[in-house]
Amino acid sequence: MNGATRTNTRDIARAAIQSELAKVAFDLFRREGFGNVTVNDLAAAAGVSRSTFLRYFDTKEDAVLGAVGGQGQQIADAVRARPADEDDWTALRRALGTVTEEHRRDPDGALAMSQLIMRTPALCARSQEKQNGWRPAIAQALAERGDPSRPTALGPLVRAAAAVDCLNIAVNEWTASDGRLDLDDLLDGAFAALAAR
Repeated sequence: MNGATRTNTRDIARAAIQSELAKVAFDLFRREGFGNVTVNDLAAAAGVSRSTFLRYFDTKEDAVLGAVGGQGQQIADAVRARPADEDDWTALRRALGTVTEEHRRDPDGALAMSQLIMRTPALCARSQEKQNGWRPAIAQALAERGDPSRPTALGPLVRAAAAVDCLNIAVNEWTASDGRLDLDDLLDGAFAALAAR
């Protein structure tokens, strides 16, 4: 077995354990309330030590929001994959389909997660912080698609920030409707509200 295979197997095992710990944490938060659960409670519920739990998540917020950080790179990769002749705004909207697809795949789970985040100020703030961290990667992907002779510092960053805010508004509306409204329609509406007239 070579080193790459060993590392890959280790990464897969780590991701599986992290996923299971996150599920235990999410279930406990939903049952007991986020503020009523400590890291010690999470470790006990998962059957691991506190130090083991903290090896996978720095904070209890991260146990809920661990997957959110990686979504920015997924969106950036999706922007890069869009056709070169597509305008930035359309490419951003289509790239955000990577997020709405997750909501379509497990609407009940996504709704429960969104409700927990919206009802918990600490999670809401941490989620916003993680999403703000998406902006540079998305802006870089936009800049790579653009005309190299065009100044790129500000425009792609503003468009990336606007797209992330459109996503947040759409998800908030979807959550407020208890998942009855169509998330893609809401996102289309948010983008249309900012489109040039």
